[in-house]
Amino acid sequence: MKILLVGSGGREHALAWKLAQSKRVSEVVAAPGNAGMIGVASIVPVELDNRELLALIQREAPDLVVIGPEAPLVAGLADELEAQGVAVFGPGQAGARLEGSKAYAKEFMRRHGIPTASYRAFNDRGAALHHLQERGAPVVIKDSALAAGKGVTVANELAVAEAAVERIFAGRSPGGDTGASSGTVAQVVIEECLIGQEFSYLVFTDGHTYRTMPIAQDYKQAEDGDRGAMTGGMGAVAPVDLLDEETRTTVEREVVERTLDGLRSDGIDFRGVLYFGLMLTSEGPKLLEYNVRLGDPETQVVLPLLASDLVDVIESVVERRLAGVSLRWHDASAACVVLTAPGYPGEYRKGVPVTAFEPEHDLLVFHAGTSLLDGRVVSSGGRVLNVVALAENVQEAVRSAYRGVARVDFPGTHFRTDIGARLLR
Repeated sequence: MKILLVGSGGREHALAWKLAQSKRVSEVVAAPGNAGMIGVASIVPVELDNRELLALIQREAPDLVVIGPEAPLVAGLADELEAQGVAVFGPGQAGARLEGSKAYAKEFMRRHGIPTASYRAFNDRGAALHHLQERGAPVVIKDSALAAGKGVTVANELAVAEAAVERIFAGRSPGGDTGASSGTVAQVVIEECLIGQEFSYLVFTDGHTYRTMPIAQDYKQAEDGDRGAMTGGMGAVAPVDLLDEETRTTVEREVVERTLDGLRSDGIDFRGVLYFGLMLTSEGPKLLEYNVRLGDPETQVVLPLLASDLVDVIESVVERRLAGVSLRWHDASAACVVLTAPGYPGEYRKGVPVTAFEPEHDLLVFHAGTSLLDGRVVSSGGRVLNVVALAENVQEAVRSAYRGVARVDFPGTHFRTDIGARLLR
């Protein structure tokens, strides 16, 4: 079968790599893809615009379309493909609103009894700043719209919180990747600052049944010790052994199942991946956010652990028969270290030559922001490479990943040196 994969990041490279392993797949077409995907996919440069993507899909006539990033989902690409009779993996626009609007997501959580931080949403800058004065810090400020993973500010000082609000209402978001909320109607969510271990709980779902992936932990801030600006993700590890059986049951019953019940009661047909960003607090697990697709860089550590054929899993979701499928996972751990362009997450350099090692059985490289220039691989985005290692446990996987990082020639690159440290402490 022929699969068309939408996207160009590290998540999409991992998806292309995994899809190409299926004996059922004759070709993977990546739109727009990146330089690292050459060899596992046919690359078709195209803008991530629904009109251009639809025209390409009509020309390519794939058997299945897999949508990687959030923006095309929020823009309704899956709905348009379904209307044309094209099999598509990814939720429609109604379900994608869980990620497209943080204010809507918080209201959804409230209505359906899903444990989360207390919050207020504001469309007015003055009202938001007045609320901040009354509430004080610490506090979390969120751009309600899509912001490429960088629309959240954890503010321990009131001045930092006020600056974040001003930035959002000025049409700017911190960081330099594309996808920020500039040009949309500004809305800010101000919420309670929760304390605890953060983790990513991802599931495949056909709207009724769900299958859980290994629990992952993402490292979002740019600098070691979870300091610095928020980014799209600087690394991840999986599986994470944070939840005892009772807590895991609580997550499934009070978060996952209430979300699926809520979607059905709201008349939303959700088929794809649900990503639950959770905080393990002293009061139990609380939901921070939804994503409506595979996480990045969580995908880069989860998919190498999947022993099942990913195409079989995806088809069972699309055809609403996930209940008859059991997922198999390798008994191993994975760690990912993200290498970024000089200057990221602010204004970053493009066109920097990048030379990576050849992937091995337990040491992989997934490209993110790369392209070809005169036959050479160069940086073209903020997050450029993902070095992923597999090992018997998280500690060994982390060590192996950093040994892989040392083998990459990427002048001026930045990366965190403490991926996995929250667990290893």
